[in-house]
Amino acid sequence: MRKSREIRIGGVGYGGSHPVRLQSMCATRTQDLEATRRQIRILEKAGADLIRVAIDSPKDAEALRQLSGETETPLSVDLQENYRLAETIAPYVQKIRYNPGHLHHHEREKSSRDKVFWIAEQAARHDGAIRVGVNCGSIDPVWKERYPEDHEEAIVQSAVEHCAYLDDLGFKNYLVSLKDSDPQKVIRINRRFHALRPDVPLHLGVTEAGLPPEGVIKTRIAFEQLISQGIGDTIRVSLTVPFDDKGMEITVAREILQDIAEGRFRSVPDLGEGLNIISCPSCSRVENEKFVELAQAVKKMAAYAKGHDLTIAIMGCRVNGPGETDDADLGLWCAPNFVNLKKKDQQIGTFSYDEILPRLREELDHLIASRPHL
Repeated sequence: MRKSREIRIGGVGYGGSHPVRLQSMCATRTQDLEATRRQIRILEKAGADLIRVAIDSPKDAEALRQLSGETETPLSVDLQENYRLAETIAPYVQKIRYNPGHLHHHEREKSSRDKVFWIAEQAARHDGAIRVGVNCGSIDPVWKERYPEDHEEAIVQSAVEHCAYLDDLGFKNYLVSLKDSDPQKVIRINRRFHALRPDVPLHLGVTEAGLPPEGVIKTRIAFEQLISQGIGDTIRVSLTVPFDDKGMEITVAREILQDIAEGRFRSVPDLGEGLNIISCPSCSRVENEKFVELAQAVKKMAAYAKGHDLTIAIMGCRVNGPGETDDADLGLWCAPNFVNLKKKDQQIGTFSYDEILPRLREELDHLIASRPHL
């Protein structure tokens, strides 16, 4: 039985006794109006309850203004470092999502508390909701320093702190997400947060779940464990798929919920050993569509290493890429015209999209030679 309170996003209820809601994110650049319109139509047809877009500039905000009048499906905006854009976009969306780990980038002389108060004021003025979205790869530096050996606790406490900010302001129309690319971490951090704040509605997701079918399996692991325990009020399945296939995220999410409701819990492989390839969902922050093709090519190329306990991460943008590849044995994050190759948090170099695959294989061979086979 879910214990969370009810909130409203547009005319739709979340939390409490409401069904678990389905959402996804446009994979196009918001300024590309025709492509974004097509993406919204795809997600609407699939049955999305909420559609998210990313806003990183005034031009994006202007595009959002035009798009907002063309759909009855509630829209959510993903703010990046410039939290001040909340004032511009609040009239045109039903929910604003911000990341506590990004607030320190802009107007560093101001406290996070003051910035959150300001965002909440913009949302409240237009009867909007807020999502506090905490990600493993962009933890608030303050909490990361407090818990250098326990990043899971840093994620949880960062979320709890921001809930307190909103509570102090009297703003109750909010929910929280705590995400990681490891489904077991997603399970642990959401359980820990829920134990502290069972009243707060939760948005669940395994970020950078990757390509199907592995991305579906990872997501299913987390959702089966959490939703069956009454934890989770809205979900997103984050898959690396071609732009025109984004409706799959909604379809898969619905299938998982139906299986959970009917007691069909599928056995899944233990993802703790062997090759693990993680990749972020194709979203509007991706600066080159070749990212999806690259992720698919990496999976095919690296198949020979399936017996080795290694993680390869492929990220599609500059926002999450640098931080969210730090824990991978080999990480790639994609810029418009080149790909950054990393080993853990150490930069190896930058390579063109044509050069990166053979260079990645060289590094993978070196790692395999230095580690025992499972």
